[in-house]
Amino acid sequence: MKAKEELKELKLKSVSDLQKLLNSSREKLRELRFKVSQSQLKNIREVRIYKKKIAKIITLINQKPKEAK
Repeated sequence: MKAKEELKELKLKSVSDLQKLLNSSREKLRELRFKVSQSQLKNIREVRIYKKKIAKIITLINQKPKEAK
């Protein structure tokens, strides 16, 4: 249920908010990758979660202009 709720929240945001969220998520993913390479990250599954989150955000950004037309 958590993923559905998160997607509903993302759909309500504007494109500029989604862009900001995308940038922060990409930065967080980059940090996680560095931690994985240094063997500092305990929960490696976080990388997968952030990848999926970024994909959802990009999909919504691409859909927004099409819906406006």
